[in-house]
Amino acid sequence: MLFLVQNHLIKSVALETTVFSFKISVPFEQWAAVYDSEENKQLMKEEKIVCLYRGINKEDPSSAVVIEQAEEGKSIAMFSNPEVRPLIEEAGHIYDSTVITSYLRS
Repeated sequence: MLFLVQNHLIKSVALETTVFSFKISVPFEQWAAVYDSEENKQLMKEEKIVCLYRGINKEDPSSAVVIEQAEEGKSIAMFSNPEVRPLIEEAGHIYDSTVITSYLRS
């Protein structure tokens, strides 16, 4: 979709909400300390990714969820980046357990 703003055509970017459900191999607090680190916050800020929620399954402490919002494809691209995978795994996130679901506003 295009918008006219001050005589310039601006392309509208779809906002995507992405849910990552996954297993962790460490206590949630330990995993969260890495996710909440200044390094990760800066990386997410640079990529314009916003964390809406992160939490642990109340019945299964080895299951966690992260909900992020960004320009369509950004969260998944960062998660899928081969350079980022080792950092994700070092935090205790079991990478291959991840189920990703994406939602777009209609």
